Amino acid sequence: MIAPLDTLARRIQEAVPGARVEVVPNDSPAAQPSLLVDSAHALAIARFLRDEPSLRFDYASNVAGVDWLDSVTKTKTKVKKIVDGVEKEVEETVETKRPGYLEVVYHLYSMNLKHGPLIIRQRTGNRAELNRVASLISVWRGCEFQEREVYDLYGVVFDGHPDLRRILMWEGFKDHPMRKDYVQPDDFEYEPTPHDEVLGRAKEHYPK
Repeated sequence: MIAPLDTLARRIQEAVPGARVEVVPNDSPAAQPSLLVDSAHALAIARFLRDEPSLRFDYASNVAGVDWLDSVTKTKTKVKKIVDGVEKEVEETVETKRPGYLEVVYHLYSMNLKHGPLIIRQRTGNRAELNRVASLISVWRGCEFQEREVYDLYGVVFDGHPDLRRILMWEGFKDHPMRKDYVQPDDFEYEPTPHDEVLGRAKEHYPK
């Protein structure tokens, strides 16, 4: 059995000095929490998870990307203000802005000890120039193609990946199709037989 995630987080921080590890709750029906690790120490953390005898997470079954757009959270709070010369308690709405970021999610299992999954996450600094995380391919060889897929479709750059290039889209393809703000082209020059919605966009794109 895997130890509770808060206990595992403390073990990681003890084993990897300076590592930042945070338990991320999950309010979906799956209710499966995960560990957010900082990319600067992600490789050392991955080695610990694989090599620690009581853990032995020797298999990464899945690597997925997630795109989190900028968001605004509104919360109501009560504050004291002077209204018509009298101090009153009034309700105000406070907006908290959260910059967007990209996330890479790894599902880990131990084939040796027959436990899992353990879910760990890396996050980029933003969705633009700070789009880098650590490649974990040197710890889990099966991450190679899946990290390439996240790079291709989401634009996450994996530092240390030995062959980081597109795997589904072709070289020269613009943008990243799984980004939430991705806009499809209307000409679809690569579509030899446009039909349905694609045909409609093509007709609008090309002059009659």
